[in-house]
Amino acid sequence: MTESIGAFLSQYIPPELAVFIVSLLPILELRSGLIVARVVFEMPLYIAAPIAIIGNMLPVPFIIFFIERILGFLQKHGPIKKFAGWLERKGRSAGDKLRTKYPKSLWIGLFLFVAIPLPGTGAWTGSLAAALLGLKPKQAMVPICLGVLGACLIMSLLTYAVPSLFGFTV
Repeated sequence: MTESIGAFLSQYIPPELAVFIVSLLPILELRSGLIVARVVFEMPLYIAAPIAIIGNMLPVPFIIFFIERILGFLQKHGPIKKFAGWLERKGRSAGDKLRTKYPKSLWIGLFLFVAIPLPGTGAWTGSLAAALLGLKPKQAMVPICLGVLGACLIMSLLTYAVPSLFGFTV
């Protein structure tokens, strides 16, 4: 799927912009941006990594600052009123439990959640979690930023270093 999106975008925009857009999208994020850069465009890591990091980090402050307002609006209007309400209640409830049980470990947990490149984790979900945990934007930005850098390191190893060990080069 990631390669298909990259191939589609490559028909209309420059490779750097395609990597940026893929990295900007939820679910795909940086991990897919680096895969597209390597597999579709054969882009060197020193070019791909900064583009993917910036693309992945760009939406983070907006999510942290505006997600509560968006969820509040969706609870009152639109077709997903019940889901938006459930999401906020569930998030706040889980956040209260975590803050009570692990008050000093939220930062590390958020970092690991963003850094480990698994489905359902990443900067978008980490930003949503930070907002629902009640973390202040300045408190949330550092672990999310470091988590994106960690994810970049892991994905760089998986998409560039490991294939090179087996003779695949860019």
